[in-house]
Amino acid sequence: MITEAPGAVPLALASNVVHLDPEPAMFAAMREGWARQQAARVLQKETIGSRLRLVERVGEFTGLYPWQWTPADGDAFIADLRSGPKPIQLSTARTYEVMIALFVEYLLDTRYGWVELCLDRLCEAPQEVLREGNSVLHAVEYEGDPRRRPLDYDEVQALFDAADPRVKRIRGQGRKGALTALRDAAVLKTMYAYGARRRQAGGNCQTGPRCVM
Repeated sequence: MITEAPGAVPLALASNVVHLDPEPAMFAAMREGWARQQAARVLQKETIGSRLRLVERVGEFTGLYPWQWTPADGDAFIADLRSGPKPIQLSTARTYEVMIALFVEYLLDTRYGWVELCLDRLCEAPQEVLREGNSVLHAVEYEGDPRRRPLDYDEVQALFDAADPRVKRIRGQGRKGALTALRDAAVLKTMYAYGARRRQAGGNCQTGPRCVM
């Protein structure tokens, strides 16, 4: 039974209007309905907008409407984004898959009436596009660029162990800079403790605390 919940067919697609080109109108109504459903869950406009744009990208890539999408189309879309000169990161691919799955889940939810309407007007109905078998598996803790991953415990300890002895070594050599080295070590530990960026620590390698990183 179709309800009057935000995102339901009656609120997104007028029953007394006959569209000359029904398929684009149906797709637009689906996006509008999904936007209403997400707004009712108090999601940010930016979040809703990014999800709608992704759904539109899938439609443009496949040349098909949501009720025509298949698992093979989902595979092809993600594979295309993961290839080429600027492939997306694994974590981004996972985020996109989640967004697409949420949209299809909304269409398949009987409370909103899209399956029934698609079958009645188009003789086709949406189906699951991304399942466990064709989705990115969360196999590692960090899926971003390995060059930007956070340091693990042993690496952090090695960094601190390299910074602390500099003070004693400089003093032992009778050179200037022991106070600066001590300050560097303190700033480094403070940045790590508070998750601060270098510019938040009061300067850069040339004008502020000298970097030991």
